[in-house]
Amino acid sequence: MPGTAGSDRRVPTTIVAMPGTGSDADYVHRAFGPAADEIGLTLIALEPSENLVEGHLRRLDEIAGSAGPLIVGGVSIGAAIALSWALRSPCAGVWAALPAWTGDPDAAPAAWSARATAGALVADGLEPTIVAMAASSPEWLAAELSRSWRALHPGLTDQLTEAAGYHSPDLAQIATLTAPLAITAAVDDPVHPGEVGREWAAAAPRSALTEVTLEDWGNNPAVLGFGCARGWLGIR
Repeated sequence: MPGTAGSDRRVPTTIVAMPGTGSDADYVHRAFGPAADEIGLTLIALEPSENLVEGHLRRLDEIAGSAGPLIVGGVSIGAAIALSWALRSPCAGVWAALPAWTGDPDAAPAAWSARATAGALVADGLEPTIVAMAASSPEWLAAELSRSWRALHPGLTDQLTEAAGYHSPDLAQIATLTAPLAITAAVDDPVHPGEVGREWAAAAPRSALTEVTLEDWGNNPAVLGFGCARGWLGIR
């Protein structure tokens, strides 16, 4: 049951982090690796798999059984899955980068985008969908998604569809979190609204919020991890 887990106050040695929808472990290494290295944590970056959410939760359970106290984290839906796991499992903290929605996904821009992309992949195929995405995206984002979408295909469609239907923890559940929650949110990203990060921070009993701009993390993914790390160090 969410909210029944205690905070693991032992000194963590490992952070397990998950990518956002349509992204992969390569990006997680760039987003969280520099901060993890700076404070002496081993980063385990999870690749998305079949049964996206349950696959990540299962791997977290497996790693927690052998790696000692964990920090769990992720980007976008990865942040939501990390938070969900922390609500039922003892951990030393949650690093949540770019949380995309709270509770029901139906009206969330990120969920809408995932559903639209999944539909385009079915109707048009991978390469035409990449061309259409690149035409309406900043250059850095087009390059990043072109790389990860090709790497994840053909499982990408199912991953996007599952992510778009994922019910993130709601504010009442977040209020029961015993682990410290460190959030990096973007103030000007329409897909990952800054208001979501502010809601999570306000609901959690122990939280820290770092706000960045879309340009900040677009140019340097490591700002996501450093924002979370600084926040976590201040509240652990």
